[in-house]
Amino acid sequence: MGSHRRLVPSGFDRGASAALCVISAAAAALGAVPALAAPHDDTRAEVDRLYEEAEKATEAYNKADERADSLRKEVSGAQDRIARQQERINSMREALGSLAGAQYRSGGLDPSLALLFSDDPDDYLDKAAVLDRISAHQAGELKDLQDAMRELSQERAEASRKLGELEKSRKAVAAHKRTVEGKLAKARQLLNSLPSAERAAYDRASRSGRSDMPDLGGAVPASGRAAAAIAAARSALGKPYVWGASGPSGFDCSGLMQWSYAQAGVSLPRTSQGQRFAGRQVPLSQAQPGDLVTYRSDASHVGMYMGNGQVIHAPYPGAPVRYDPVGMMPGATVTRV
Repeated sequence: MGSHRRLVPSGFDRGASAALCVISAAAAALGAVPALAAPHDDTRAEVDRLYEEAEKATEAYNKADERADSLRKEVSGAQDRIARQQERINSMREALGSLAGAQYRSGGLDPSLALLFSDDPDDYLDKAAVLDRISAHQAGELKDLQDAMRELSQERAEASRKLGELEKSRKAVAAHKRTVEGKLAKARQLLNSLPSAERAAYDRASRSGRSDMPDLGGAVPASGRAAAAIAAARSALGKPYVWGASGPSGFDCSGLMQWSYAQAGVSLPRTSQGQRFAGRQVPLSQAQPGDLVTYRSDASHVGMYMGNGQVIHAPYPGAPVRYDPVGMMPGATVTRV
Protein backbone atom coordinates (compact mmCIF):
# COMPACT_ATOMS: atom_id res chain seq x y z
CA MET A 1 0.00 0.00 0.00
CA GLY A 2 1.18 3.54 -0.69
CA SER A 3 1.20 4.59 2.95
CA HIS A 4 3.19 1.73 4.37
CA ARG A 5 5.81 1.68 1.67
CA ARG A 6 6.69 5.24 2.52
CA LEU A 7 7.49 4.10 6.08
CA VAL A 8 9.58 1.04 5.26
CA PRO A 9 10.93 0.71 1.71
CA SER A 10 9.95 -2.68 0.35
CA GLY A 11 11.79 -4.84 -2.15
CA PHE A 12 9.20 -3.69 -4.65
CA ASP A 13 10.17 -0.05 -4.18
CA ARG A 14 13.88 -0.76 -4.07
CA GLY A 15 13.73 -2.78 -7.28
CA ALA A 16 11.63 -0.14 -9.00
CA SER A 17 13.98 2.64 -7.87
CA ALA A 18 17.00 0.75 -9.16
CA ALA A 19 15.35 0.24 -12.52
CA LEU A 20 14.45 3.91 -12.74
CA CYS A 21 18.02 4.93 -11.88
CA VAL A 22 19.34 2.84 -14.77
CA ILE A 23 16.80 4.32 -17.18
CA SER A 24 17.53 7.87 -15.99
CA ALA A 25 21.29 7.40 -16.31
CA ALA A 26 20.90 6.09 -19.83
CA ALA A 27 18.69 9.02 -20.73
CA ALA A 28 21.21 11.49 -19.31
CA ALA A 29 24.01 9.86 -21.29
CA LEU A 30 22.01 10.45 -24.46
CA GLY A 31 21.38 14.07 -23.55
CA ALA A 32 17.69 13.53 -22.93
CA VAL A 33 15.76 15.07 -20.02
CA PRO A 34 14.97 12.28 -17.49
CA ALA A 35 11.21 12.69 -17.06
CA LEU A 36 10.24 9.06 -16.38
CA ALA A 37 10.37 9.01 -12.58
CA ALA A 38 7.27 11.05 -11.85
CA PRO A 39 4.89 9.10 -14.13
CA HIS A 40 6.20 5.80 -12.77
CA ASP A 41 5.86 7.01 -9.19
CA ASP A 42 2.30 8.03 -9.98
CA THR A 43 1.59 4.59 -11.42
CA ARG A 44 2.97 2.86 -8.33
CA ALA A 45 1.01 5.18 -6.02
CA GLU A 46 -2.19 4.47 -7.96
CA VAL A 47 -1.63 0.71 -7.73
CA ASP A 48 -0.96 1.00 -3.98
CA ARG A 49 -4.12 3.03 -3.51
CA LEU A 50 -6.15 0.46 -5.40
CA TYR A 51 -4.67 -2.39 -3.36
CA GLU A 52 -5.68 -0.65 -0.14
CA GLU A 53 -9.16 0.09 -1.45
CA ALA A 54 -9.56 -3.50 -2.58
CA GLU A 55 -8.54 -4.86 0.81
CA LYS A 56 -11.00 -2.63 2.64
CA ALA A 57 -13.72 -3.78 0.26
CA THR A 58 -12.83 -7.41 0.92
CA GLU A 59 -13.01 -6.96 4.70
CA ALA A 60 -16.35 -5.16 4.35
CA TYR A 61 -17.56 -8.08 2.23
CA ASN A 62 -16.37 -10.57 4.87
CA LYS A 63 -18.12 -8.63 7.62
CA ALA A 64 -21.43 -8.53 5.73
CA ASP A 65 -21.14 -12.24 5.00
CA GLU A 66 -20.38 -13.04 8.65
CA ARG A 67 -23.38 -11.01 9.83
CA ALA A 68 -25.60 -12.71 7.27
CA ASP A 69 -24.49 -16.16 8.45
CA SER A 70 -25.19 -15.20 12.07
CA LEU A 71 -28.62 -13.90 11.20
CA ARG A 72 -29.45 -17.03 9.19
CA LYS A 73 -28.75 -19.08 12.32
CA GLU A 74 -30.99 -16.79 14.38
CA VAL A 75 -33.80 -17.15 11.86
CA SER A 76 -33.38 -20.93 11.80
CA GLY A 77 -33.45 -21.07 15.61
CA ALA A 78 -36.59 -18.94 15.72
CA GLN A 79 -38.29 -21.22 13.19
CA ASP A 80 -37.41 -24.28 15.27
CA ARG A 81 -38.79 -22.70 18.43
CA ILE A 82 -41.97 -21.71 16.62
CA ALA A 83 -42.41 -25.25 15.31
CA ARG A 84 -41.98 -26.74 18.79
CA GLN A 85 -44.44 -24.30 20.31
CA GLN A 86 -46.92 -24.99 17.53
CA GLU A 87 -46.80 -28.68 18.41
CA ARG A 88 -47.49 -27.86 22.04
CA ILE A 89 -50.40 -25.65 21.03
CA ASN A 90 -51.82 -28.41 18.85
CA SER A 91 -51.59 -30.87 21.75
CA MET A 92 -53.34 -28.47 24.08
CA ARG A 93 -56.06 -27.83 21.53
CA GLU A 94 -56.66 -31.56 21.33
CA ALA A 95 -56.89 -31.74 25.11
CA LEU A 96 -59.30 -28.81 25.21
CA GLY A 97 -61.30 -30.42 22.43
CA SER A 98 -61.61 -33.61 24.47
CA LEU A 99 -62.89 -31.62 27.44
CA ALA A 100 -65.37 -29.81 25.25
CA GLY A 101 -66.57 -33.13 23.84
CA ALA A 102 -67.04 -34.55 27.31
CA GLN A 103 -69.06 -31.53 28.33
CA TYR A 104 -71.17 -31.85 25.20
CA ARG A 105 -71.81 -35.56 25.86
CA SER A 106 -72.85 -34.79 29.43
CA GLY A 107 -75.57 -32.58 28.02
CA GLY A 108 -74.07 -29.37 29.27
CA LEU A 109 -76.38 -29.30 32.30
CA ASP A 110 -76.61 -26.21 34.39
CA PRO A 111 -74.26 -26.71 37.37
CA SER A 112 -77.10 -26.24 39.89
CA LEU A 113 -79.24 -28.93 38.19
CA ALA A 114 -76.26 -31.26 37.91
CA LEU A 115 -75.67 -30.84 41.63
CA LEU A 116 -79.36 -31.44 42.38
CA PHE A 117 -79.47 -34.72 40.43
CA SER A 118 -76.05 -35.92 41.53
CA ASP A 119 -75.96 -39.16 43.55
CA ASP A 120 -72.89 -37.85 45.40
CA PRO A 121 -72.92 -34.03 45.64
CA ASP A 122 -69.55 -33.95 47.43
CA ASP A 123 -67.91 -35.97 44.63
CA TYR A 124 -69.48 -33.70 42.03
CA LEU A 125 -68.18 -30.58 43.73
CA ASP A 126 -64.66 -32.05 43.93
CA LYS A 127 -64.68 -32.98 40.22
CA ALA A 128 -66.12 -29.63 39.22
CA ALA A 129 -63.41 -27.75 41.14
CA VAL A 130 -60.69 -29.87 39.54
CA LEU A 131 -62.23 -29.38 36.10
CA ASP A 132 -62.31 -25.63 36.59
CA ARG A 133 -58.66 -25.61 37.65
CA ILE A 134 -57.62 -27.76 34.68
CA SER A 135 -59.55 -25.61 32.21
CA ALA A 136 -58.15 -22.40 33.65
CA HIS A 137 -54.62 -23.81 33.62
CA GLN A 138 -54.83 -25.03 30.04
CA ALA A 139 -56.46 -21.82 28.89
CA GLY A 140 -53.68 -19.86 30.55
CA GLU A 141 -51.02 -22.03 28.94
CA LEU A 142 -52.64 -21.65 25.57
CA LYS A 143 -52.75 -17.90 25.95
CA ASP A 144 -49.10 -17.81 26.99
CA LEU A 145 -48.09 -19.92 24.04
CA GLN A 146 -50.15 -17.86 21.64
CA ASP A 147 -48.47 -14.73 22.98
CA ALA A 148 -45.07 -16.35 22.56
CA MET A 149 -46.06 -17.50 19.08
CA ARG A 150 -46.88 -13.94 18.11
CA GLU A 151 -43.61 -12.68 19.55
CA LEU A 152 -41.59 -15.32 17.72
CA SER A 153 -43.44 -14.64 14.49
CA GLN A 154 -42.54 -10.98 14.87
CA GLU A 155 -38.96 -11.99 15.63
CA ARG A 156 -38.83 -14.16 12.53
CA ALA A 157 -40.25 -11.38 10.38
CA GLU A 158 -37.72 -8.92 11.79
CA ALA A 159 -34.85 -11.37 11.34
CA SER A 160 -35.94 -12.06 7.76
CA ARG A 161 -36.10 -8.33 7.11
CA LYS A 162 -32.59 -7.88 8.49
CA LEU A 163 -31.35 -10.82 6.47
CA GLY A 164 -32.79 -9.24 3.35
CA GLU A 165 -30.98 -6.00 4.16
CA LEU A 166 -27.74 -7.85 4.73
CA GLU A 167 -28.08 -9.71 1.48
CA LYS A 168 -28.52 -6.37 -0.27
CA SER A 169 -25.49 -5.07 1.58
CA ARG A 170 -23.44 -8.10 0.58
CA LYS A 171 -24.42 -7.64 -3.04
CA ALA A 172 -23.48 -3.96 -2.85
CA VAL A 173 -20.08 -4.86 -1.43
CA ALA A 174 -19.63 -7.51 -4.11
CA ALA A 175 -20.46 -4.90 -6.75
CA HIS A 176 -17.88 -2.58 -5.19
CA LYS A 177 -15.38 -5.41 -5.27
CA ARG A 178 -16.00 -5.88 -8.97
CA THR A 179 -15.40 -2.16 -9.46
CA VAL A 180 -12.11 -2.39 -7.61
CA GLU A 181 -11.12 -5.45 -9.64
CA GLY A 182 -11.75 -3.40 -12.75
CA LYS A 183 -9.50 -0.66 -11.43
CA LEU A 184 -6.82 -3.20 -10.58
CA ALA A 185 -7.02 -4.54 -14.11
CA LYS A 186 -6.50 -1.01 -15.42
CA ALA A 187 -3.56 -0.55 -13.07
CA ARG A 188 -2.06 -3.78 -14.35
CA GLN A 189 -2.51 -2.51 -17.88
CA LEU A 190 -0.50 0.57 -16.89
CA LEU A 191 2.25 -1.63 -15.48
CA ASN A 192 2.19 -3.75 -18.62
CA SER A 193 2.64 -0.63 -20.70
CA LEU A 194 6.08 -0.11 -19.17
CA PRO A 195 9.14 -1.39 -21.04
CA SER A 196 9.64 -5.09 -20.42
CA ALA A 197 12.84 -4.61 -18.39
CA GLU A 198 11.10 -2.24 -15.94
CA ARG A 199 8.05 -4.45 -15.71
CA ALA A 200 10.23 -7.48 -14.94
CA ALA A 201 12.06 -5.48 -12.27
CA TYR A 202 8.71 -4.56 -10.67
CA ASP A 203 7.56 -8.18 -10.67
CA ARG A 204 10.85 -9.55 -9.31
CA ALA A 205 11.06 -6.90 -6.60
CA SER A 206 7.54 -7.61 -5.38
CA ARG A 207 8.25 -11.31 -4.95
CA SER A 208 11.97 -11.86 -4.48
CA GLY A 209 12.88 -13.58 -1.23
CA ARG A 210 9.43 -13.07 0.30
CA SER A 211 8.59 -16.77 0.67
CA ASP A 212 12.00 -17.69 2.10
CA MET A 213 12.31 -18.31 5.83
CA PRO A 214 13.88 -15.23 7.46
CA ASP A 215 16.20 -15.51 10.45
CA LEU A 216 13.75 -15.58 13.35
CA GLY A 217 16.45 -16.10 15.96
CA GLY A 218 15.34 -17.54 19.28
CA ALA A 219 11.83 -16.06 19.22
CA VAL A 220 9.47 -17.97 21.51
CA PRO A 221 5.74 -18.31 20.68
CA ALA A 222 3.32 -16.71 23.11
CA SER A 223 1.66 -20.10 23.81
CA GLY A 224 1.32 -23.67 22.59
CA ARG A 225 -1.66 -22.77 20.46
CA ALA A 226 0.28 -19.82 19.03
CA ALA A 227 3.03 -22.28 18.04
CA ALA A 228 0.45 -24.45 16.24
CA ALA A 229 -0.97 -21.39 14.46
CA ILE A 230 2.54 -20.36 13.40
CA ALA A 231 3.17 -23.80 11.90
CA ALA A 232 -0.11 -23.54 9.96
CA ALA A 233 0.69 -20.04 8.69
CA ARG A 234 4.14 -21.18 7.53
CA SER A 235 2.55 -24.05 5.62
CA ALA A 236 0.52 -21.45 3.69
CA LEU A 237 3.59 -19.56 2.42
CA GLY A 238 3.34 -19.09 -1.32
CA LYS A 239 -0.43 -19.69 -1.46
CA PRO A 240 -2.26 -17.05 -3.53
CA TYR A 241 -4.28 -14.11 -2.25
CA VAL A 242 -7.92 -14.87 -3.07
CA TRP A 243 -10.88 -12.55 -2.47
CA GLY A 244 -12.90 -13.57 0.60
CA ALA A 245 -11.05 -16.89 0.98
CA SER A 246 -10.09 -18.60 4.23
CA GLY A 247 -8.07 -21.53 2.92
CA PRO A 248 -6.71 -23.94 2.44
CA SER A 249 -5.80 -23.23 -1.19
CA GLY A 250 -6.03 -19.41 -1.02
CA PHE A 251 -6.50 -16.64 1.53
CA ASP A 252 -7.27 -13.03 2.13
CA CYS A 253 -5.49 -11.40 5.08
CA SER A 254 -8.03 -12.20 7.81
CA GLY A 255 -8.87 -15.55 6.24
CA LEU A 256 -5.25 -16.63 6.70
CA MET A 257 -5.32 -15.71 10.40
CA GLN A 258 -8.67 -17.42 10.96
CA TRP A 259 -7.53 -20.60 9.20
CA SER A 260 -4.14 -20.71 10.94
CA TYR A 261 -5.65 -20.44 14.41
CA ALA A 262 -8.40 -22.89 13.50
CA GLN A 263 -5.65 -25.48 12.98
CA ALA A 264 -4.71 -24.80 16.61
CA GLY A 265 -8.30 -25.29 17.78
CA VAL A 266 -8.98 -21.57 18.25
CA SER A 267 -11.97 -19.85 16.65
CA LEU A 268 -11.27 -16.30 15.48
CA PRO A 269 -13.72 -13.75 14.02
CA ARG A 270 -13.78 -13.61 10.24
CA THR A 271 -12.70 -9.99 9.80
CA SER A 272 -9.48 -8.20 10.67
CA GLN A 273 -11.54 -5.68 12.66
CA GLY A 274 -12.97 -8.50 14.77
CA GLN A 275 -9.58 -10.16 15.14
CA ARG A 276 -8.12 -6.96 16.54
CA PHE A 277 -10.25 -7.48 19.66
CA ALA A 278 -10.00 -11.29 19.80
CA GLY A 279 -7.51 -11.19 22.68
CA ARG A 280 -5.36 -9.02 24.90
CA GLN A 281 -3.72 -5.90 23.47
CA VAL A 282 0.06 -5.67 24.00
CA PRO A 283 2.62 -3.06 22.92
CA LEU A 284 4.40 -3.67 19.64
CA SER A 285 7.69 -3.72 21.57
CA GLN A 286 6.42 -6.80 23.46
CA ALA A 287 5.11 -8.72 20.46
CA GLN A 288 5.72 -12.47 20.49
CA PRO A 289 5.42 -15.02 17.68
CA GLY A 290 1.78 -15.91 17.07
CA ASP A 291 0.45 -12.47 18.01
CA LEU A 292 -1.91 -10.83 15.53
CA VAL A 293 -0.83 -7.49 14.09
CA THR A 294 -3.57 -5.31 12.62
CA TYR A 295 -2.83 -2.22 10.56
CA ARG A 296 -4.30 1.19 9.78
CA SER A 297 -6.74 3.05 11.98
CA ASP A 298 -9.62 0.91 10.69
CA ALA A 299 -7.75 -2.41 11.21
CA SER A 300 -8.36 -3.28 7.56
CA HIS A 301 -5.26 -5.50 7.30
CA VAL A 302 -3.85 -8.20 9.58
CA GLY A 303 -0.79 -10.42 9.76
CA MET A 304 0.84 -12.79 12.25
CA TYR A 305 4.01 -11.79 14.06
CA MET A 306 6.77 -14.37 13.61
CA GLY A 307 9.65 -12.78 15.52
CA ASN A 308 12.70 -10.76 14.48
CA GLY A 309 10.50 -7.95 13.14
CA GLN A 310 8.69 -10.15 10.61
CA VAL A 311 5.05 -10.99 9.94
CA ILE A 312 3.39 -13.55 7.71
CA HIS A 313 0.40 -12.22 5.81
CA ALA A 314 -1.64 -12.40 2.61
CA PRO A 315 -0.67 -9.02 1.08
CA TYR A 316 -3.00 -8.23 -1.84
CA PRO A 317 -4.23 -9.65 -5.17
CA GLY A 318 -1.35 -11.00 -7.19
CA ALA A 319 1.01 -11.37 -4.21
CA PRO A 320 1.29 -14.72 -2.41
CA VAL A 321 1.31 -15.36 1.33
CA ARG A 322 4.76 -14.18 2.44
CA TYR A 323 6.98 -12.58 5.08
CA ASP A 324 7.23 -8.79 5.36
CA PRO A 325 8.58 -6.36 7.97
CA VAL A 326 6.21 -5.72 10.87
CA GLY A 327 6.45 -1.98 10.16
CA MET A 328 5.26 -2.33 6.57
CA MET A 329 2.05 -0.32 7.22
CA PRO A 330 1.02 2.39 9.68
CA GLY A 331 -1.08 1.95 12.78
CA ALA A 332 0.18 -1.48 13.92
CA THR A 333 -1.80 -2.89 16.86
CA VAL A 334 -0.77 -6.18 18.50
CA THR A 335 -3.28 -8.68 19.87
CA ARG A 336 -2.32 -11.79 21.86
CA VAL A 337 -4.90 -14.51 21.30
